Amino acid sequence: MNADAQVRKYYYPSLLTAGETNELIDEANERFAKEGFGFLAVERKADGALIGGAGLSRPGPEVPGEFPLEIGWILGRAYWRQGYATEISQHCLDFAWQELRAYCVIGYTSAINIPSRHTMEKIGMIHVDGGDFDDITVPPGNILRPHVLYRIDRPKQEIHE
Repeated sequence: MNADAQVRKYYYPSLLTAGETNELIDEANERFAKEGFGFLAVERKADGALIGGAGLSRPGPEVPGEFPLEIGWILGRAYWRQGYATEISQHCLDFAWQELRAYCVIGYTSAINIPSRHTMEKIGMIHVDGGDFDDITVPPGNILRPHVLYRIDRPKQEIHE
C-alpha cells in the first residue's frame, strides 16, 4: 500500500520503501505496547485479507491545539468505497469513548483529500471553524501542506456511563 501512488496520493512523503514501511510498523508496535492503543493492521473478517491500517494516536506537534486523540486510516486501493473506512472508524471511536474515556477525537488531512473528509463527516466529525493549518511536516508550497481539522466530541450517553 505504501508503494502505491494512488493510495499515498494525499500523504507526504508520497511513497515509502519497504524499509520505511517496516520502520513505521515498528514505531506503531512500540506505541501500542507503551500506550495500549495505536495504529494497527486491519484485516477483512471474511477472509483475513490485509486491507490497510487504522487506529488512534496522540496528535503530533504539527497539529495546533491540545487534543487527546487523533483517528486515522489508510486502505489498499482494492478496498476503497466499500464502507471499510467508516466501519473501522466507528470501532475506533467506540474504543476512544468506552475504553480511553476521551472527551473528543480529532481527524486531519490535506485540504484536497476529499475522500477522507467525506469519511470524517460520515462518522459525525465536524470541520473545526478556524482550525485549518499548514502541516509543518510538509514543505512550503506543496499542495498537501494546507490541512483541515475535524473533531467529534464524546456522545452524551457515553459521558454518563
